[in-house]
Amino acid sequence: MLFRSGKVLAGNFTHGKARLEVLNEEERQLGFALFCCAQARSDLCIESREIRSLTDIPVRTLPARVHRLTRAAPDVMIIELKLPANERLQFLAGQYVDILLKDGRRRAFSLANAPHDDELLQLHVRRVAGGRFTGHVFNAMQERDLLRLRGPQGTFFQREESMKPMLLIAGGTGFAPIKSIVEHALAESSERTMHVYWGGRTRVDLYLLDLAAQWPFLCKRVRFTPVLSDPTCDDDWSGRTGLVHRAAINDHPDLSAYQAYVCGSPAMVAAAREDFVLHCGLPPDEFFADSFDFAADTRVAIDTAQHLNPQAAPHA
Repeated sequence: MLFRSGKVLAGNFTHGKARLEVLNEEERQLGFALFCCAQARSDLCIESREIRSLTDIPVRTLPARVHRLTRAAPDVMIIELKLPANERLQFLAGQYVDILLKDGRRRAFSLANAPHDDELLQLHVRRVAGGRFTGHVFNAMQERDLLRLRGPQGTFFQREESMKPMLLIAGGTGFAPIKSIVEHALAESSERTMHVYWGGRTRVDLYLLDLAAQWPFLCKRVRFTPVLSDPTCDDDWSGRTGLVHRAAINDHPDLSAYQAYVCGSPAMVAAAREDFVLHCGLPPDEFFADSFDFAADTRVAIDTAQHLNPQAAPHA
């Protein structure tokens, strides 16, 4: 369930940090509130439109200004985008947006922030050799640059109607939508258990390792396991090694009661699906994946629920 605003029918509350340009005085007098900011002072009776499926959220084209650029790793840039003051993008945790380029092409990136934390939209961009857009991000993009985006997009999102434990597997920048899903679940005080595995070749590929390592301390239902496939001597790595999905299988040989959310390269996604379903008993309709294929000038995503879809739209 996702809702950001609604009406308070009974009870006392304060508006917290809600800004007047987002929720004006007339709306406040009528009892409307931004639930991501409001603070209850008593038991409340509220009225809100719940967002549970793709059909509940309109796809919109919006301007966005580059608020901050952070080099998280030599080949990973975190872009934080700010929408106009009176705009917010509603989305489901795990979805992505298309960046609309001047030549009509699109480059798509998963939203790494959780839906409730939408003051800034966060994208994790990996540099692609010869990539036109990623080259611009690393070599020319500056704070306050203006972009156009369209979203939300995609069928990779947390299925909140289920109470099954979640196995979440990320490879490289596939961590972005997994981060969104976990942070949303934490904000919603989800009762579901979550085991997150994040794989990279070397330590530098786990560019937000300290952040992810804090999740189990914030919620006892969350476990986090980093995995390196090819650690170097400089990494001084004493953690798990090998293929990230194989590490998950070693810990969870029986997945018959699980949901799996997998995001990374096509090879990793395909291997995880085959092994989870054929060898670990995962029901095929409980496998959800977002698969990124990087080429010289494009990143193609196979955005899937239950099966790989080779007809998916370009994802850059």
